[in-house]
Amino acid sequence: MPRAKNRVASRARRKKIITQASGYFGKRNSAIKTAKDAVYRSGVYAYRDRRQKKRNFRSLWIMRINAAARINGTTYGKLICGLKEKGIELNRKSLAYLAVHEPQAFTKIVETVKG
Repeated sequence: MPRAKNRVASRARRKKIITQASGYFGKRNSAIKTAKDAVYRSGVYAYRDRRQKKRNFRSLWIMRINAAARINGTTYGKLICGLKEKGIELNRKSLAYLAVHEPQAFTKIVETVKG
């Protein structure tokens, strides 16, 4: 009986890596060792940046709220403190949307907090 070398499985593993590396430049999309390193590293970056994206968006929302709050005569910190004291539960994402797209509604919220 001939010896089984399992060539199909090893070929499939290599093909999977080369497929993931398609679009990379130079040997990174064709040479298996280089492609394997590139795919691994890209996975590490993707994992890290999925978490960083959440931080980046939160800081963007805070900047937008602060800018709109200063136009209305208050600061971000005072606005958030006032919202908590009044019991208004609006998250930063929706506040930032109101600040950019609905300035009149944002102004009413600021007046509610001030007064």
